[in-house]
Amino acid sequence: MTISRLAVLTAMCVNFASSISVVFLNKWLFAHHSFPSLSLTLVHFAFTWLGLAICCHLGYFAPRRLPLSSLALLALSFCGFVVFTNLSLQTNTIGTYQLAKALTTPVILIIQSAMFGKTFDLQIKLTLIPIFLGVFLNSFYDVKFNGLGIVYASLGVVITSFYQVWVGEKQKELQVNSMQLLYNQAPLSTAALLLVAPWFEPPLSVGGFSRPWSAAALVLVLLSGIVAFSVNLSIYWIIGNTSPITYNMFGHFKFCVTLLGGYLLFHDPLSLNQALGILCTLLGIATYTYFKLSIKPEPTGQLRQKP
Repeated sequence: MTISRLAVLTAMCVNFASSISVVFLNKWLFAHHSFPSLSLTLVHFAFTWLGLAICCHLGYFAPRRLPLSSLALLALSFCGFVVFTNLSLQTNTIGTYQLAKALTTPVILIIQSAMFGKTFDLQIKLTLIPIFLGVFLNSFYDVKFNGLGIVYASLGVVITSFYQVWVGEKQKELQVNSMQLLYNQAPLSTAALLLVAPWFEPPLSVGGFSRPWSAAALVLVLLSGIVAFSVNLSIYWIIGNTSPITYNMFGHFKFCVTLLGGYLLFHDPLSLNQALGILCTLLGIATYTYFKLSIKPEPTGQLRQKP
């Protein structure tokens, strides 16, 4: 079936709006309402699970029941990367948060090289230098530098990278697509986080989830959950109906807009050295994408990045 340009444009607009909005909505909830991070993550998991159930019911994908034992580690790593990513957003400026996420690509490359014996062209490896250098410059010269935030960001990058590698391996092993895998994994991740969250964020404590929230905060939480699911669904649709090139080029635009929006909305100070770090990281990401999409590597060296 031919996909119309209008459908592609609509999906990209939805993805752009939701990807940018979920970052700003979460940051606003953390900064202005002190909403607990793990509780917000639980809301996102619940909405993802509910949204996938609705998509399944409407026939967007065929469900497949998978053994729980094969999904346990994946579910836990999913919890870890979402939790630490939100904690990074909560404690860091949006600039530091966004640039730290850019490290996922080189860390995945390192994991696949070290643990799975996959090889990559020298050109690809050299693009990691400006990415690492740019993130270092931005973090080092961030006047709102937060040591704990850097720890959260680093853990988020490592766990996210392992999760993305394992997702690819599990899809091959179980012969399922990403929505079928997430449909089985989401309830496990929700249950796991539901058991852990009360220990770190007691619902009845000061600032806990059960305290009275303003109507504005509740509306933002609801929107955040809906938008988080919209991000996942639109990413899947765009990649499935266009190409990785389309999504990667579009991703760079979102990256820049998110950084700019963070400085405008939250008044995060930006030094000249930080700006150089951002440009350096963007240069590395753009060069990596160019080489990765123009060079046809062997199947064993193929790296797929999940946005």
